[in-house]
Amino acid sequence: MDLKALHYFIEVVNAGGFAKACHTAFVTQPALSKAIRLLEEELGMVLLERGKRGSQIRLTEAGQVVYQHALTLLEGRQHMMAELDSLRNLSGGTLRLGLAPLGSAELFAPVIAKFRQQYPNVELKLLVRGGIEQTVALHKDEIELATGIIDFEDEFDGIRVRNESMVVVLPAAHELASKNTLQLSELNQLAQVMFEPEYALYELVLAACAKAGFKPINITRVSHADFGIALVAAGIGVMILPKIIAERYRVDAVVNIPLASEDLRWELSLFWRKQKHLSFAAQAMLKLVKQHLSQLESQPKI
Repeated sequence: MDLKALHYFIEVVNAGGFAKACHTAFVTQPALSKAIRLLEEELGMVLLERGKRGSQIRLTEAGQVVYQHALTLLEGRQHMMAELDSLRNLSGGTLRLGLAPLGSAELFAPVIAKFRQQYPNVELKLLVRGGIEQTVALHKDEIELATGIIDFEDEFDGIRVRNESMVVVLPAAHELASKNTLQLSELNQLAQVMFEPEYALYELVLAACAKAGFKPINITRVSHADFGIALVAAGIGVMILPKIIAERYRVDAVVNIPLASEDLRWELSLFWRKQKHLSFAAQAMLKLVKQHLSQLESQPKI
């Protein structure tokens, strides 16, 4: 059913006739009469009782039903358009963002703060979970954007936010602490502090160690990098971390030795499902992330 025809119908009823309705509906009387006639033909019922020329029209019983529902339909359309404008102008709506526990504070906090400043009326829902849980949340539409270590392939698309080498966090008194770099194979037979298995970095380290010909032993699992480094300082073992994370939580009792192996790098990405249309809020966040990365790249390297 044509909403424009319903609009014309309401204008005729409110004006009390076709002649007056022409001015409020901004349409010629023949076009107005044709639209109402086609509406009646479509419904198979007479909606208006037309008297002599110049006399007031009257609603039939069917016309009263159509009039009330037409008011509701057009009001609903106005509400719909208002909500869409709100989303388009980012004066409303919701952005559900999944954040990796590792690196989000360092890399995304400034962008989130800028997003909140620019779009204060967009509700921001943050889900902090490990990489595996984030992909599950994407499939369930619990989040729209996610951060983590992932291969895009066919299902996901995204942008690389960080690609850097790893470091080995060692007790300052460790026999390897004086070296400039370390090969992954040199960690063979050393106890390791590692993240819980739901962290993508856990599988990444395991795979790299396997490629280097050994399997980590005496693993102590943690959920937070600062606690892991504290355990290293206490002599529990060594820990492989992205450089930016190791530097953030560094304490005097440990040293960070660069890992020479190119088989193990930390590639953090912002990603989403390819077949999922991104909301205006998600597109705005993506734009801010790209701007932030561009600013970081333009800064002079120290």
